[in-house]
Amino acid sequence: MRSDLGDYLRARRARVGPGEVNLPSTGYRRVPGLRREEVALLAGLSVDYYVRLEQGRERSPSAQVVDALAAALRLDEDGRGHLFRLAGLGPRARTAAVRDRVDPSLLELMDAWPDNPAIVYNRAYDVLASNAIADALFHDWTHSRNLMHVVFTDPVARTFYRDWNDVARNTVAGFRLCHGEAPDDPRVRQVLTELLDQSPEFAELWAGHDARGKALERKRFDHRAVGPLTLTMQTFDVRSSPGQELVVYHAEPASASSRALALLGSLAATSRQRT
Repeated sequence: MRSDLGDYLRARRARVGPGEVNLPSTGYRRVPGLRREEVALLAGLSVDYYVRLEQGRERSPSAQVVDALAAALRLDEDGRGHLFRLAGLGPRARTAAVRDRVDPSLLELMDAWPDNPAIVYNRAYDVLASNAIADALFHDWTHSRNLMHVVFTDPVARTFYRDWNDVARNTVAGFRLCHGEAPDDPRVRQVLTELLDQSPEFAELWAGHDARGKALERKRFDHRAVGPLTLTMQTFDVRSSPGQELVVYHAEPASASSRALALLGSLAATSRQRT
């Protein structure tokens, strides 16, 4: 009887403390976060109706109800959009519309950035395209060209990503958002099944139901060829191919990371000349 909507409401309720919504926090609480009756009160719903939503006995709330729940649970825009999709009120991607072919003009643009690692990936986090310096940054994808597998199943990931815990948490939250947009995409479902089976860390994070897109972010790497790197990551939706995202990395000018990135670019250019 459980539903994705009910699971998400339950997980989000556990993340909101009573003090955050101006409710008294006195008394024994068997579980962390808000009680069901408190969420119902904040959203203006009957307790019975909210309980039915969590238990999966009610699966078609109105837009007004979902909006009230999003406010009660203090969801950000990504979380709110995810809640609407789970309630069947937001647009979901058509699997047939997903394209894994990268526009040739975008490939040309990426190749014109010799000093900026750039990749394009799909909703399943499969890397569809990468420029030479991105290949060098990610060790020529010797483990996998799927970023989820790189983070959770590559033995060297925990040293490559200097803040592995943060990277893992953010990666799962982004993948959860993609899954909500296209839950029937066979490749997304395949990657999810593989990781639930292969990685206990992924399974634990997946159970938390965090859902948010990528934003401006700094990542710290420890690359075996050039050493420590701190890079800023920009993410863009590829408008011509829904479901694809372009990620571009850059280093702060005149920094140690900038010099390391320049060295990495030289190594990438040399490697390409040899082949």
